[in-house]
Amino acid sequence: MTAAYVDTSCLVAIAFGEPEGEVLARRLVEMDRLFASNLLEAEIRATFMRESIPADHPLPGNLTWVLPDRSLGPELGIVLNAGYLRGADLWHLACALYLAGNPRDLPFVTLGEQQEVVARKLGFPG
Repeated sequence: MTAAYVDTSCLVAIAFGEPEGEVLARRLVEMDRLFASNLLEAEIRATFMRESIPADHPLPGNLTWVLPDRSLGPELGIVLNAGYLRGADLWHLACALYLAGNPRDLPFVTLGEQQEVVARKLGFPG
């Protein structure tokens, strides 16, 4: 089974037909499962609203939500020790770390430059 954690930046690129979106769409369609924090839903729906797309527009991709049942304090600390990120980017990486346990076991797909740098430092494949 192939799986990946996908960041909001990827689905925005796909939804709006950005150049990187085509490559990402081809890559993600090959995955058996895509994981994301449910924060992605708020982020992408806010983007849809900003671009005058109805709030109930379907989300791109078939996502499985990562819903932590405890504080992600330990994961947040590990991520921040690898590099500074703003809140949402930090949260997505902490959720991916929570899900994967070992970052080498789960690709983390993002278009965010700093988020990608930190993800690779943590050991997530691209």
